[in-house]
Amino acid sequence: MSQHAISVHNLYRYFGPLKAVNGVSFEIPHGSVCGFVGANGAGKTTTMRILASLDYPTLGAAEICGYNVVSHPEEVRRLIGWMPDHFGNYEHMTVVEYLDFYARALGYKGKERRLRVQEVMEFTDLVPLAERFSNKLSKGNTQRLGLGRALLQDPQVLIMDEPAAGLDPKARVELKSLIRVLANEGKTIFISSHILSELGEMCDSLLFINSGRIVHHGDAESMKRDTDTEGGLLYDVQVLGNPEELSAWCLLHPKVEFVEARRQGGRLRIESAELTDAAEILHRMVKDGLKITEFHREERNLEDAFIDMLGKIDRGEAIGPKPPPMPELQAFNPPSTES
Repeated sequence: MSQHAISVHNLYRYFGPLKAVNGVSFEIPHGSVCGFVGANGAGKTTTMRILASLDYPTLGAAEICGYNVVSHPEEVRRLIGWMPDHFGNYEHMTVVEYLDFYARALGYKGKERRLRVQEVMEFTDLVPLAERFSNKLSKGNTQRLGLGRALLQDPQVLIMDEPAAGLDPKARVELKSLIRVLANEGKTIFISSHILSELGEMCDSLLFINSGRIVHHGDAESMKRDTDTEGGLLYDVQVLGNPEELSAWCLLHPKVEFVEARRQGGRLRIESAELTDAAEILHRMVKDGLKITEFHREERNLEDAFIDMLGKIDRGEAIGPKPPPMPELQAFNPPSTES
């Protein structure tokens, strides 16, 4: 078995002048959960589609369990479960008929097919919905159906593109629980999401991509440390009266940044990490007439780290490994399917 479940080396994917993936390299070990993070258009879906053998790279290599996705797509497809952000449902096809259809397409027959469909429905809690039409399900149940379809062939690697998008809190908790169960069974899960706090809770590592480039690969705590270059601390401050007075006060004090407005106050970053300086700032607020009802330190979260990282990039600071020089491109011809 290959040392890594997913290996990507110097991967490029250009669409005309658009550099959707621009020299990406990373490796994900077997049995781990890796969160794939980036803004819309950063290159997440394109990278995932290449890994699922649904698109060809312009240059570079991608492997699933040692199999190259371009030269050995059939082997790759036997090893992966692909859950796209949108997938087709069919009118007048029930949930059990939907899964049975895909089980047939995967080569399951007779009793084995019926048992596999039943196992998947039990795991994803779709048994109560067996006779519901597949195109009439709620968003959460539709995502469970998509997960069930991806699990039919018991894949070693599960690639999930925004599976939590649009889910209510209960459905997100259920999805997170299912992912951890799959990881405990030894499956490798590569999952993209915009819900950074939940990725931090369920993922072993996080992979951040921006403008087609990898800018961070590590766990949640290392992400927070790597982007905390300001050396300051975050505080939640609540006031009695007009909360806009707090933001106006911060504008007059350069060592205090008003980060985010809240219902009755705001979130501040104090430049100094010294608690004595924070106490002095609180004293000044009270002295200047702000009626402080609450003042407490907050831990940085992944959203803070992600915003700080984007700020570094906007300022032109080096983030992540620099991609290798792009070789002169030759015309790419996909492998022939003729015998």
